[in-house]
Amino acid sequence: MIEPYDWAGGREAMLRFGPGSGPVVIAALPLFEEANRMRAFAVSILRTLADRHGIAGVLPELPGTGESLIPSERIAISDLRAGFAAAARTAGGRAYSMSMRSGALLDGSVAIRKRWHFTPQPGDALLRALRRIHRSGDAPGYDGHRLPDTFLEELPECHVEPARTIRLEGDSRPADRLVPGRALWRAPAAESDDTLVALLADDLAAWVHACET
Repeated sequence: MIEPYDWAGGREAMLRFGPGSGPVVIAALPLFEEANRMRAFAVSILRTLADRHGIAGVLPELPGTGESLIPSERIAISDLRAGFAAAARTAGGRAYSMSMRSGALLDGSVAIRKRWHFTPQPGDALLRALRRIHRSGDAPGYDGHRLPDTFLEELPECHVEPARTIRLEGDSRPADRLVPGRALWRAPAAESDDTLVALLADDLAAWVHACET
């Protein structure tokens, strides 16, 4: 179901899954092209949470991303965080974050109960990736996105807040759990992974239930 949410800069849309009461998981996709590759994957996790575990979920369109009416030329970390916070308030219930890759930069200042991160990407790593794309890409800007200098200058100071952290097997960085699977954000086109969807949905559900007790 598609619902609107209002924030200080206007109105955006969000997808809602599952029941209208109880805990709710608010998803933050990676920024830019990785969002296109992982949107279906995130939606599958939220659907599984709702259908198998009875936990509500929300996937907001954030200001300056996806189908937002705000162009990428005006994207700002503060607006992304404000949009995420507004979506969490609109969703109601007891909110938890499910943030993927650079989406983990957006939930730190939001009034939610707890954070859950999948392969979080800090701001300096995102900046390096964007610069590589800018140097090597055929499309103008950053993979077709025209990003303001103010946004790029903010990234080195954007840090990932403490959270339950899930990474793929073979990743040596700190994590609460390692799971088998493929790096879908690197796929040439949008893909999903049913086994990984089930693993992550089960982990999220167990974590939410533990936080609720």
